[in-house]
This record gives sequence, C-alpha cells and structure tokens, in this order.
Amino acid sequence: MPDLAAEPLVIGSLVDPGGVSRAKAVPASRADAFAATGVGASPSWNVFCADDRLAFTERFSVIGDLRLRIDPAAIRDIGGGLSWGPVTVGTLGGTVAASCTRTALVRTVERLTAAGVTASVGHELEFQLFPRSEPPHGSEPPEVLSPEWSAYGFGAVVDHAAFLQGVVARARSAGLEILQLHAEWAPRQFEISLARRPPVQAADDLVLARMIVRLAARDTGFAASFSPVPIAGGASNGAHAHLSLHTAGGPLLSGGTGPHGVTDAGAAAIAGILAALPGVGAVLSGSPLSAERLRPGMWAGAHASWGLENREAALRFVAATPGTPDGANIEIKPIDASANPYLATAVVLEAALMGIETSPPLPPPVDTHSDDSAPLLPTSPEDQVARLEGSTAARRSLGPDLIEAIAAVRRMEHATWGDKRVEERVERFRFTWG
Repeated sequence: MPDLAAEPLVIGSLVDPGGVSRAKAVPASRADAFAATGVGASPSWNVFCADDRLAFTERFSVIGDLRLRIDPAAIRDIGGGLSWGPVTVGTLGGTVAASCTRTALVRTVERLTAAGVTASVGHELEFQLFPRSEPPHGSEPPEVLSPEWSAYGFGAVVDHAAFLQGVVARARSAGLEILQLHAEWAPRQFEISLARRPPVQAADDLVLARMIVRLAARDTGFAASFSPVPIAGGASNGAHAHLSLHTAGGPLLSGGTGPHGVTDAGAAAIAGILAALPGVGAVLSGSPLSAERLRPGMWAGAHASWGLENREAALRFVAATPGTPDGANIEIKPIDASANPYLATAVVLEAALMGIETSPPLPPPVDTHSDDSAPLLPTSPEDQVARLEGSTAARRSLGPDLIEAIAAVRRMEHATWGDKRVEERVERFRFTWG
C-alpha cells in the first residue's frame, strides 16, 4: 500500500471577514492551475459566522461564484508533504473581488506608499494548549491556575520543549522568522513573537505561524486554542501588532521633539489611530468572546489612550532605546485572534495615514499604571457595528462590500450568542480561530 501521508498537497487559504481561516487544497501537481485559474468558492464564504451560520446579505448569497488564486511567490513548505500559500479572491471575469481581504491591505499599503510612508509590522500570537487525550468539549476545563506551571517559567519551557522545537523546525522549513517564544500566565499558554515585515507579508506570516503552531501541537498530542478567552475565568489570548513608520527622512516615532521623541508626523499618526479605534472594534475585537477579554486589568488595551510601556493603554508606545534594536514602535493591543489580520492592519494603517494627512492634536500620554482617566473602547456588538458603518477609516480601507459582510456577521453572531452564558460561548469557540 502506498504511503498516503507522503502525497504532497498545496493548501491555499484566506481569512474571511469574520476572522476565520478558510481553505482549499489541491494535489501539488495542480499548483500552477491553482495560481493561474484558481478554484471555486461561493460568495457565501464572505458571510460565514464564527459558528458557521451564514449571514446572507444582498451582495453575498449562494448565487454566483468566486475564484481563489494562490499567490505562487508566497507558497511555503510547512512540512509533512504540505505547502501553504495565501489566496487572492477574484471574480469569474479575472478581476479582484471587492471582498478580498488581503487585497484591502495591499491597497491601503499602496496609499501609504504614495504618501511617502513605509510601514513595518511585527505580530505576536498567544495561544493555549489542550491535551488531545482530554477533550475539552463536555468536560471540565483545566484549572485556571496550576501548581505545575509558573508564568514565564523555565520549567514550563523545558516541559514543552518538544512542542516548541517542533514549531521552530517547521518555521525554519517555511522561512518564517521567529524572534522569541515564552510561557505565558495560564497553564500551557505560550506567546510567539514574529519578525517585523512589510504589512502584507507580516499578515501572511501570522496566518502561517498559526498553522505551524497547530501542526506542532498535533504532533505532540495537543490542540492549540487562539480563542480570546480559551477558559472561562482564565487568561486571555491577544494578537498584538507592533507598528513602525518611516519616511525618506527617517523614522516617525523617534528622533523628534514630541513626547518620548515622536516627530510631528509620528504624533499625527498616533492621534489618527487613537481617533479611529472606537470605530473599528468590530474588526479588531468583535467576536462573541472579545468583550470578555477587552476589559481593564486584562492587559488588553481596553482604554482609548496611549502611553510609554503602558499595557493597559490601547496603544503601548515602545521608545527607541538600546533594548529596542528595531527602533520605536506602537503596539496595538486590542487586537485578538478573532480579527482578520489583513483587515485589522488595513484599518490601523489607514487611520495612521488619515492622521498624517490632517494632523489632529495628540492627547497627552498616560504613562502611569492606572489608566482610569481614559475612556474605555466600546465592546457592545450593536455599538461596534454602528460605529463601523460610520467609520471613515473603515470606509477608506475596506469599502462597502467588506463593511457589509463584517456588519452582517457580527449582527448574526450577537443575535445567536449574545445571551448565552460565557462558559457556553467559551466551549463553542475554543478552537474556532487559528
């Protein structure tokens, strides 16, 4: 009998407007056709909810067809006879579909470049491992705190070295640069930091990294949860992004005369992002579990403020010091793994560009531990959707098709899950994202 596991496959995936990865695969011999003519997908792919219900709209139904075309230049070997690459969503006529989330980011980057600004993004991913021998569904979850686990502990790393080594090995095979790995607060919770890259490549890297974590977890008897809240009452998982901005004249977030060394353009960019954040919550953290994470005291950036190394502020400013070899950056903390990384990056970059164009005043930084002086970001689904539909940053970066899809998905998710107990929501969505 042939070794079926060795048969090579090429997997192409997208992240839908609701933040879930969807994929199709072809035999490796058909990779060229996957790139040239693509494979079919229903327009309904744009309105899948996190629980796989469909939030049909005027634009998005079962009528019509889309073509998923893999980017041949971005295909990576992820081991075990599997290769992966991101897809572009196109029409039957050969044009790019208005609902292609990756292209939304491409176009935002083009506008930024036309304004003379270059961005780089470094993503972080937090996740929690669950033993496959102890299925969490229908059973009691593991203890929130464990005497066998120390946050950031040496023992936590060496006890799970096989898993972490598997992640590094697969990442090396795929050409994915990992900067660091460490144990987090909750039992079997880890965080991985990825190297800073141009925005589209950085988002591709994040999708790839989640796949690699999933495979390495499977290899060592675990399942990985990227859920914003994998255990009710436990630690949360974020998906923070570190953003740097430059022009031909140098970095915008250092070397200036503003607070913590920001330049005038850098201050305007930060102010633009701060002003836009309340309007794009449905993109950054709009899932049925996100509000459980986006609260004070969770280090999730629940406050609409910025501050030097302030982990309660939505924008944590990291100054240029000998300890930051890549230079000053802003960490966007409200993002969680239920966010589509292409759309999340697009709205943040668009907001930065709008700030640079209009030079709004930058509020004073909140550099103390307490952030009570700053308002909280909205977490009500109805409020988030209404603000999204009125957001200038969202309109410019996403366009009407994607806004319609996101709004429909978030409304249906809230209608279905809004009155459910948090334990029920946690159980249902533990392995949805990733």
